Amino acid sequence: MAETDTAAFLSPLSTRSAAERWLIRLAAALVSAGAYLLFIPWDTRNRATAAHPYDETTPVTGLGVTLLAVTLLLLAAYLGHRDHVVWAMLLPAVPPAALMFASFDSHPEQDSPDLWPLAWAFFTAVIFGAVTIAALLGRTFRATEA
Repeated sequence: MAETDTAAFLSPLSTRSAAERWLIRLAAALVSAGAYLLFIPWDTRNRATAAHPYDETTPVTGLGVTLLAVTLLLLAAYLGHRDHVVWAMLLPAVPPAALMFASFDSHPEQDSPDLWPLAWAFFTAVIFGAVTIAALLGRTFRATEA
């Protein structure tokens, strides 16, 4: 019985029903968004720490970033093993990128150099690159195409 459960948990999504495929994809997107919200706190009270208007405090920690990265990479590898690579790239990467955009965009308009679009683009590219590698790595451990 345990072999059947494990086989179903790791079998390609193309062999599963459409409802199950979309349920797993929705769950993956929710896990990705939830991990971002859990590990990267959203501080709407940005306040200057120095005389420079672009110096703001942040509740983001190195541990939070590491835990988010590990979660997204494991999710991408799992989806890469089970689903098409495109879904395995989009589902872990898009929700954090969208939430990061909303977080950066919600900052008060006190940033004189307005560097947040560059920061968002950089971090989004890093996330997409990392999950792409993880998804392709997960794909290499897939037994055979059904």
